[in-house]
Amino acid sequence: QKQLVESGGGLVQPGGSLRLSCKASGFYSHYYAFGWFRQAPGKAREGVSCIGNSDAITSYADSVKDRFTISRDNAKNTVYLQMNSLKPEDTAIYYCAAERDRLYSCSDNEPDYDVWGQGTQVTVSS
Repeated sequence: QKQLVESGGGLVQPGGSLRLSCKASGFYSHYYAFGWFRQAPGKAREGVSCIGNSDAITSYADSVKDRFTISRDNAKNTVYLQMNSLKPEDTAIYYCAAERDRLYSCSDNEPDYDVWGQGTQVTVSS
């Protein structure tokens, strides 16, 4: 059974950092692109970042560019989202998703993704 499990969320003060992890199981992640999405209370889910089959293929939403970094470790079947300089508006549930057979690009379009995690809460507040 294909599964994604996110971890690393929590409460952090503005300006702080968190690193989210997304552990894949039940499939070989090397053949998948991955994306991070988030949903704030009362808002639609939005794309945050995505990665193809290597760290050289990445994309970021304008709102997180230069603050967040996505990476992957295929040997560990894990994708990471390093979040720095966090702002209160980054507060949301963060979801990891995987798209099969997309290697040399990545997408911020939710319907492209085949597997979704349950999400991890990130709260930025003083």
